Amino acid sequence: MTSRPDPDNEAYVREVHDKGLAFDLGTMSRRRMLTVLGGTGAVALAGGAALFGSGAEAATISCAEEVESETAGPFPADGSNGIDVRTVAGVVRQDIRSSFGGSTTQAKGVPLVFSLVVRDLECKPLADAAVYVWHCDREGRYSLYSAGATEENYLRGIQVTDRFGRVTFTSIFPACYTGRWPHIHFEVYSSLADATGGAGPIRKTSQIAFPETVADRIYAEAPGYEQSVTNMERITLATDMVFGDDLAAREMATIVGDPRVGYVALLTITVDPTAVEEPGGGMPPGGPGGPPPSGPPPTASPSATATSA
Repeated sequence: MTSRPDPDNEAYVREVHDKGLAFDLGTMSRRRMLTVLGGTGAVALAGGAALFGSGAEAATISCAEEVESETAGPFPADGSNGIDVRTVAGVVRQDIRSSFGGSTTQAKGVPLVFSLVVRDLECKPLADAAVYVWHCDREGRYSLYSAGATEENYLRGIQVTDRFGRVTFTSIFPACYTGRWPHIHFEVYSSLADATGGAGPIRKTSQIAFPETVADRIYAEAPGYEQSVTNMERITLATDMVFGDDLAAREMATIVGDPRVGYVALLTITVDPTAVEEPGGGMPPGGPGGPPPSGPPPTASPSATATSA
């Protein structure tokens, strides 16, 4: 009788990992998922890269229409309404769960490793571009802006796309706060210098959406997301001010995992690398994207004023 391959055997994992994201997670035991999703730094990066398939697979993903440009919302910290965290040393990182600079507080929540694959209008991988991402924490707060998180800069970071146009971040699953579907914001730049220099230009501002069934399960089962349960009951994709026009047709991530262990997510997007977008995604900083922050725009705080990159 032929023995069944051990899904925790490294050789077996290397042999089959290029069959796709869902296949990988389906063959992976809970122990191995804990190892991959629970890791930080190089471990999480290597694990995330394996889960998202080989470079060859990434290079053959079918091309889609250009992803929609969306508002950056009122909490971008990209210099459009106060602090520019993009210019702070330490912002270029793969693991964005902790604050950097004057604080090392780590945002709590269900682990999430997510990747963006960025392509140009000819469906070619956009290598050496930079992607800045940011999102709310488990309580629905944005670092640098929201009460209780103004001295933090967690859940913000920049990565450079590899030769397959891919960036990967280790984070937590975001909350559903009042008036918005669960999402992650991002900006695409032509280079790391453009992203961290403070001047741009921004090539694309958009958002990542998550499936309702996944969000509902996380909010119902994971501690700390209790308020998100109520907020999800009051919002649909159709009524969301950002995704409602097309139900996030080109912004919905593919995601698999378990609330006890964590999730991995992937979104492939097409952008025009020659486009120039206004800060804020073409909308004023206080426009759609979430409830406006109280008080004046944020100014430099200890956690946001490390030596400039």
